[in-house]
Amino acid sequence: MTSIPQILIVEDEPLIAMMLEDFLEVLEKGVAGSVDTVADALARIEQGGVDGAILDVNLRGGEKSTPVAEALAARGVPFVFATGGGDDGVDARFRDRPRLQKPFTMDGVAQALAGL
Repeated sequence: MTSIPQILIVEDEPLIAMMLEDFLEVLEKGVAGSVDTVADALARIEQGGVDGAILDVNLRGGEKSTPVAEALAARGVPFVFATGGGDDGVDARFRDRPRLQKPFTMDGVAQALAGL
C-alpha cells in the first residue's frame, strides 16, 4: 500500500486554505497541516511528515514565506508558490520553482502538484 502524499498549506486567508484542503482531498492528497504564519509553518516542518507544500508568497502583516521555502529546500521537500502576482514577491533563489496562480482552480492545483 502506498501512503498518501502529505501537503502542507501555508495560506493566511482561511477560506482559501479550506478550498485548498478540499482540492487536496479530491486529488487524493493528505493535508500535513494548514498554517497562516512563517513561525507555524516552520514548527510544522520540524515535526516531519511533510511531502510537499503550497506556499502563499505574501502572508498577513507583510510576512513573506521565504523562510519556509528555505526550510523545505534544505530538507529536499518540493513546493509551489501560490501568488496572484508575478515574480516580484518571490525571492530570486526560488524563481525557478513552480507557480500556482490565483484564483485557484482544481486543474491548476492538480498541475502544480504534478510538477512536484
